[in-house]
Amino acid sequence: VGTYQKNQNFGFVVADQKKIDKDLFIPKNADMGAITGHKVVAEIIDFGDAAKNPEGRIIEIIGHTNEPGTDIMAIVKSLGIPNVFPDPVVAALETVPTEILKNDAVGRLDLRKQLTVTIDGEDATDLDDAITLEKVETGYKLGVHIADVTHYVREGSPLDVEAVIRGTSVYLADRVIPMLPRKLSNGICSLNAGVDRLSLSCIMDIDYHGDVTNYEIAETVINVDYRMSYTDVKKILLDEDPAINATYEKAIPMFKDMENLAAILRKMRSKRGSIDFDFPEAKVILDEQGKPIEIKEYERNVATKIIEEFMLLANETVAEHFFWQQTPFVYRSHDDPSPEKLKRLSAFIYNFGYHIKTHGDIHPKQIQQLLNEIAGTHEELVISRLTLRSMQKAAYTTTNDGHYGLATEYYCHFTSPIRRYPDLQIHRIIKESLPNGLNEARTEHYQKILPNIAKLCSEYERRAEEAERETIKLKKVEYMMEHIGETFNGVISSVTSFGLFVELENTIEGLVHVTALDDDYYNYDEEHYCFIGERKGKIYRLGERIKVNVANADKQLRTIDFTVVKELIDK
Repeated sequence: VGTYQKNQNFGFVVADQKKIDKDLFIPKNADMGAITGHKVVAEIIDFGDAAKNPEGRIIEIIGHTNEPGTDIMAIVKSLGIPNVFPDPVVAALETVPTEILKNDAVGRLDLRKQLTVTIDGEDATDLDDAITLEKVETGYKLGVHIADVTHYVREGSPLDVEAVIRGTSVYLADRVIPMLPRKLSNGICSLNAGVDRLSLSCIMDIDYHGDVTNYEIAETVINVDYRMSYTDVKKILLDEDPAINATYEKAIPMFKDMENLAAILRKMRSKRGSIDFDFPEAKVILDEQGKPIEIKEYERNVATKIIEEFMLLANETVAEHFFWQQTPFVYRSHDDPSPEKLKRLSAFIYNFGYHIKTHGDIHPKQIQQLLNEIAGTHEELVISRLTLRSMQKAAYTTTNDGHYGLATEYYCHFTSPIRRYPDLQIHRIIKESLPNGLNEARTEHYQKILPNIAKLCSEYERRAEEAERETIKLKKVEYMMEHIGETFNGVISSVTSFGLFVELENTIEGLVHVTALDDDYYNYDEEHYCFIGERKGKIYRLGERIKVNVANADKQLRTIDFTVVKELIDK
């Protein structure tokens, strides 16, 4: 993927990837009519040699670099993310109904009379989880109801094959690339309010300590009463907004019970040592032309935390059930951190006066205790990030290896089958297992296919994460291009031999190159993560708050350069 430059009788593609250091020669008859400034996808025909550029042909024109969305589509194409549904998938949609059929509800647990809500972001259109909650004598009865996607996406169908290829929906700054076509993801599979929907439910009895004392996993039919946003639930529970309260009066007692139950579950998770990384995530606000007009922290409020707790509990309950059923399954596993990474983390935090054990097994509770200790300090962001980097990556596995970060023996992804294939896959297994368990043939079938499914889904998850990260990075650079010369407060988030990385309060990070520290000659102290001025003794250390000026922002290189204005007087 790169930018086309046209000459009279030929052209070149300048690759977006900087590691490709030679331009790709394009003969005149292989340019698809591209003009200078087009973002294109090109195929290499001849790799060339020391004296000759590689040669290729253009196979797709993405759009002109000045057109909205072209920059993000270039990232999508460079990572090989499918973004157009092929003809067999489009044809298969003809048989997908727009409402549930009369016989679809037969034999299902009918929950349509229960007060049911969904709670999502304001702009969410693929609603795959709904909640019911009753206060009972022994505690609470919590129902987590998940869209029954497998009723419409049959194994081996064109829809299923394409979902495997995609693995996950990809949420980018200006668009969503869905795993399933919108007729499914926003239509019959979305738990929209006021319509009957098929679901797969985990209904749990929970005592006042947060323990699940009994549960039922069942095929159900539901009808959502209220489509709630996180903001509206926050207004009900924290702001007690009169207008919102009047609109949702019938559901207010349930929301208050949700808040109480979530607090119990959070306390129980904390007690067992579950790690809670609460980083500021960037939310990019774009105008109609795709230009970033604001970068701010994504707010996690009381409502988002309620849904997190309920989804975590359902995922654990389902995973434990199928582990003991000895059924082929897809788990979400998170290995213990490597001793080497923990030793590096220990050496780093020692400079700030903190300690963690580095020999033997390190219980996740120790990591959470460290995060509690640094909460509210100048160094919190830096140490939290380094602690996260010390953790292993979670992955999909066919063996139940436990989840270190959540401090639980059993975990899976059950709650998002519209946007994650592993969830859809285990829904299929759950539904087949519900009557009398899997028969021998189906057991062998799943044992055969699941290892590859788990491997592919882990890979495609990484691909989606990279796309999301790169598009946000791109929009951050584009945003700062409009703020050259302005001054911002930030914190030194990383110290390297070539300079200081500074993170601003809006989550944007840039580099103060060592050559920009021009008031002295600065020596890099690798052991203590700082630069020390040779003559004046001034120190720039990790975690320190400083004020910076935006010197440059390069969209092509996706870099932002700062210069130091002065230290903040905020010790």
